[in-house]
Amino acid sequence: MNSPVPSLQVQKPRIDRIFQMQFDFQYELARRTARERLARLDRFEQVLLRYREEIKEAMRLDFGKHPFEVDMTELFVITHEIRQYRRSLRRWLKPQPAGTPLHLLGSRSHILYEPKGLVLIMSPWNFPINLTFAPMVSAIAAGNCVILKPSEVSRHSSAVMEKIVAEAFEEREVALIQGDVQVAQALLEKPFNHIFFTGSTEVGKKIMAAASQHLASVTLELGGKSPTIVDAGANLRQAARRIAMAKFANVGQMCISPDHVFVHRRVKDAFLSELVGQIESCYGKQAELEPSYARIVSPAHFRRLDELLQEARKLGAKITYGGRTEAGQKFIEPTLVTEVPPQAGLMKEEIFGPILPILTFDRIDEPIAFIRQGAKPLALYIYSRNRRHIRTILAETRAGTTAVNNSAVHFYNTQLPFGGSNASGIGNAHGLFSFFEFTNPRAVYDQKWPSGLDLLRAPYGKWRQKMADIALRWL
Repeated sequence: MNSPVPSLQVQKPRIDRIFQMQFDFQYELARRTARERLARLDRFEQVLLRYREEIKEAMRLDFGKHPFEVDMTELFVITHEIRQYRRSLRRWLKPQPAGTPLHLLGSRSHILYEPKGLVLIMSPWNFPINLTFAPMVSAIAAGNCVILKPSEVSRHSSAVMEKIVAEAFEEREVALIQGDVQVAQALLEKPFNHIFFTGSTEVGKKIMAAASQHLASVTLELGGKSPTIVDAGANLRQAARRIAMAKFANVGQMCISPDHVFVHRRVKDAFLSELVGQIESCYGKQAELEPSYARIVSPAHFRRLDELLQEARKLGAKITYGGRTEAGQKFIEPTLVTEVPPQAGLMKEEIFGPILPILTFDRIDEPIAFIRQGAKPLALYIYSRNRRHIRTILAETRAGTTAVNNSAVHFYNTQLPFGGSNASGIGNAHGLFSFFEFTNPRAVYDQKWPSGLDLLRAPYGKWRQKMADIALRWL
């Protein structure tokens, strides 16, 4: 598990070989039936679960994630996705009938969902198993060849995933390639048909630019500053419990983690009291001693968060709760910050850590105006019992996803599309929506009987012009 990340010099010949293998195999793979594709997913699931304990140990080494969190936020997501395809894939792969307009009588049409072909999945370090294998499941179900490029930051998890993939698949079907940014760049030079990337907005822009060189389609699952609004009539204890769970799981290293909270001034003190109580209920008064509380993934990520916190302090922000850090342990205590000035980095950058700014408002249009000034968030959370306020926020803001009176759990509903909008993402994941990302809806038009349109060929005259007039008015 402690082997160094393979270099480009080592991986380049392998990249070339595997890409060519998959290029040659893609049409044979596409002919596999739903039953055959599901059999591959069944085998993958069996191998994955055999490595369950090794995955947990790898994630403990990467960032101290508790085994329960590994089961629920990593493995459950994948097994649930596979079960969704067991229920639905046969139906989704059937030709979907399309209607026939009056002027095309004599024909029949349908839609075939064909695989895009060669797919590159580039995944991040924060949920390495989940965010690598869940989109892979969809790509396989859709009939694609897949190359996986996980993050080099969570290297223990990547090493285990490489073993799982090698045991479950032939390289001409699915292969995992480890490496640093140079390896990623070498992969992006290949003419993939589709690229599925999960990560930061800035890197997402580079992925999209690289994809444009080959006119590859992209799914970009990005991030951003996901806001939370707690209005005066909200159930404060419930809101505090659910916000604390979503914010401090995986120590806030989650793209849909609440980034900052707007709370009505009238209930601010009561809400803060409830929030502190919920934090201590989960992690005690000394979170560094609680096994359920993870660590920051790397020294570089720790330094970034520590610098953001210190900068906010210098600019006049108040640490209302927490604030203790320990570089040697990559530990940052659950931290609540109030009176954060807008120019502070905490209010400009996606925080991606266990630091939660608390802002106040008097009228509901204030947080709405703030949200509208920035990029569209990946998630927006609303805590309210006032349905008019909820409708107003939904109508007056834009976001990739929204949860009302809960946070982050919408990710587990595979009947919903998961994705961002513009800066927070392009395209969607989960279930049918992932299936659409990895397939091309191929229109098939079949002329069964004589077509009246044959009468409209050149040369055009008065009679044909009269037919055009009728068509423009009535068809």
